[in-house]
Amino acid sequence: MKTYRGMVIGVGGMGSGWVKTMAACEQVEIVGLVDLIEARAQTAKDANSLSHAVVMTDYAKALRDLKPDFILDATLPEVHHDVTLDALSLGIPVLGEKPLADTLERARESIKASEKSGVLYKVSQNRRYDPHIVAYRQLIAETLGTLGILKSDFYVGAHLLGWRQQMESPLLLDMAIHTIDAARYLVGRDAVSVYCEESNPSWSWFEHNASATALFEMEGGLQYTYCGSWVSDGRHTTWEANWRAVGENGSATWDDDNKLLADIVSGTEGYVVPTERKEALPVEMPFRGTAASLRDFLNALETGQTPLSECHDNFKSLAMIFAAIESARSGKREKVETL
Repeated sequence: MKTYRGMVIGVGGMGSGWVKTMAACEQVEIVGLVDLIEARAQTAKDANSLSHAVVMTDYAKALRDLKPDFILDATLPEVHHDVTLDALSLGIPVLGEKPLADTLERARESIKASEKSGVLYKVSQNRRYDPHIVAYRQLIAETLGTLGILKSDFYVGAHLLGWRQQMESPLLLDMAIHTIDAARYLVGRDAVSVYCEESNPSWSWFEHNASATALFEMEGGLQYTYCGSWVSDGRHTTWEANWRAVGENGSATWDDDNKLLADIVSGTEGYVVPTERKEALPVEMPFRGTAASLRDFLNALETGQTPLSECHDNFKSLAMIFAAIESARSGKREKVETL
């Protein structure tokens, strides 16, 4: 099994978690930690006993000097584009935190850079590596037949400090990508158009809209509704959201208790036809979340296989987000852009 020399750029909240994940992976040797705040990178180094890792504040110099086998980009969204292009230009693969980029134009430039260099750029959508979502996807495919409706509800009172409090559309830009990407994964379809409305309740601690409802038309006419809020205290959903899928053969849900249930039509008599219940169990996975995402990325480096949420695929989820934001601003249904 090959060992890869990795470097983390951006050692803040998510970055420090990635340092821990990479340090625990037998296939990774962390050779560098880069952050504008040197003390923060040093703290991560010491906390994970990375005696040989070099701490630096200039990522461009670190790329040239350390020549890692890959980088983990956990910088702010507006920095992803520059970090990615600089790494890819040097032939260094990128495993990036979401979002792919802070604009669709920059996302396209990053994808073109990956194509031109022939070097992998994967965005980590860690929810795809959840044992429940994998089982729910199988339950939908095996029981419901032709799908017509998909709905997700996300309600969490996220009292976040820092840059998220000032950003525009914080829920859609920073959090909804997880749920909306999960919708694509669950049904294997891409979005065609969307109508969305955003709001910001009077008690919100965010400067801009932190609640949204969006109705997406997916391929084949499937209707997907996203409902969410980051200023909803109490009775929280899980971070993975609550789900309902409706098809010709019945309905399947994934709820707060992580129950995966399908009621399948078993007869035709009566005003409400009889159904039979089927329960699915979480799929057994040796790794999940960021740990599984990292290993998927390393496997792609070793085998050439395309990993989940490779940049071309992830663009389709990001485009849904930006179309929803545009719809909220225009008050009209908007087309979801393609590459």
